[in-house]
Amino acid sequence: YYKAKKYILHVGVGLSMINIFDFVAITMNAKFYRLRVGTVAITYTRLKSTIYALSSGLGKCGVAVIRVSGPCASDAVLNMTHLKHLPKSRKACLNKIIDPTTKEQLDNGLLLWFPGPKSFTGEDCCEFQVHGGRAVVISVLNGLSKLSNFRPADPGEFTKRSFYNNKMDLTEVEGLADLIEADTEFQRKQALMQLEGALRQLYSSWRQYLLEASYVEAYIDFSETDNIEDLVLENVKENLEILAKEIEMHLMDNRSGELLRDGVKVAIIGAPNTGKSSLLNSLCNREAAIVTDLPGTTRDPIQVPLDVFGYSVLLIDTAGIRSQTVNLIEDLGIKKSKVQAQSADMVILMIDAQYLLDVDNIDLWLQKYIENLKVQCDNCLVYVNKIDIISDNQVVRLKKISQNSNWTVCFGSCKVNDGLTDMMKAFENYLQKLCGNPNYEHPRCTQARHRYCLLKVLSNVQMYLEISKSVENIDVAAQHLRKATLNVGKITGHVSTEEMLNVIFSKFCIGK
Repeated sequence: YYKAKKYILHVGVGLSMINIFDFVAITMNAKFYRLRVGTVAITYTRLKSTIYALSSGLGKCGVAVIRVSGPCASDAVLNMTHLKHLPKSRKACLNKIIDPTTKEQLDNGLLLWFPGPKSFTGEDCCEFQVHGGRAVVISVLNGLSKLSNFRPADPGEFTKRSFYNNKMDLTEVEGLADLIEADTEFQRKQALMQLEGALRQLYSSWRQYLLEASYVEAYIDFSETDNIEDLVLENVKENLEILAKEIEMHLMDNRSGELLRDGVKVAIIGAPNTGKSSLLNSLCNREAAIVTDLPGTTRDPIQVPLDVFGYSVLLIDTAGIRSQTVNLIEDLGIKKSKVQAQSADMVILMIDAQYLLDVDNIDLWLQKYIENLKVQCDNCLVYVNKIDIISDNQVVRLKKISQNSNWTVCFGSCKVNDGLTDMMKAFENYLQKLCGNPNYEHPRCTQARHRYCLLKVLSNVQMYLEISKSVENIDVAAQHLRKATLNVGKITGHVSTEEMLNVIFSKFCIGK
């Protein structure tokens, strides 16, 4: 402990950046200890500089926001304007923006001053809100580059500094990235919930469970010489059993949080000329795919991203699947269709209504039909198309025999836009089943990184519960508690490596 503390203070890293006890908890491995201290020193050196970037995005616009953060942010305020003193914090003031060396006026704009630690990054920050012309933005950025100890920000560096200054943990950082990338309403809600700290609170409470289980260490160290309550191990066991159940429930979500974040891949499959391309065009309200009466018109998969009832969907039109192909090109298209179906999160199976006219058991027929297509149809919505070319009595009969089906079967006609409303309602139910609804559900795992770490935590806790059944092995069992604490810390950022942080923050744009 003292060696680690002395080394950290030697490289000049304040304890506000890294909790010393968290640091010691992960330094049991000497190799990792040397790596972590080295990267901390490099990170601290980089943090001493003052950074700047355009935060409002490239291109002409009404107002461009240029952000500055770092120990010398006040120099930007005093050297890029005619102000003699720093303005009132968090109040916009109109100023002439000038070049720091030539004193030439660059623009008239608003200036905002945010002294640390009450800023986004936790450091002194300022923002220049100037006119959004390209020449104006470039001139202001050039002016900032002339100031001592100023440099352009790396991608995500403002958020990275916020993380290092304990303004955010890694789950909140990822929530912010997801919020910026959100395309649909439910993606926005899930990301905002994560940014507001829902996952941080959950994972921090689990980490606290594990830290409190450190009573086991006291049992190991003092049980032979002091009076340690006999209930220590039993209390730890009960708490860890509760924790294991909570983690198991959290992971039993069928990746719904990740699907909502990344989008649901939906493949439209079926035999040739069943109306797959027509359905795609109807769902996206444009001619995304060519539609003809000739079987085999679609050869390569056509992908269209859609916002369907607030869910992000990648809809894929595929080549018609049949056993007897006309040529090599069609055969290659069918192989691609099967690949798309296998990798899809959901399948819409298109069937020509005429195929079902003599069918009595629709479930048995569908099972054989799918076997003939030789595709796997998990989460399959069946859409019986072309009901406009069969009689009304035949439609009534088909609907009747499908009422008790184990499949979700919808009927309609893409040509005359009949039945599309019912089909879309069934589609929405499938999406809600796959992705859930962030309005009504507890925080969910949204990253493969979280799931990987939580599976390790669960394994470590279960190993402890198994090994600790024998009191003689309690010291071995305690090692699994340390590993569990380490893995929870990796999710929130209490424990991290520079390589992992670089991957996360590189996903941000420059200026965020």
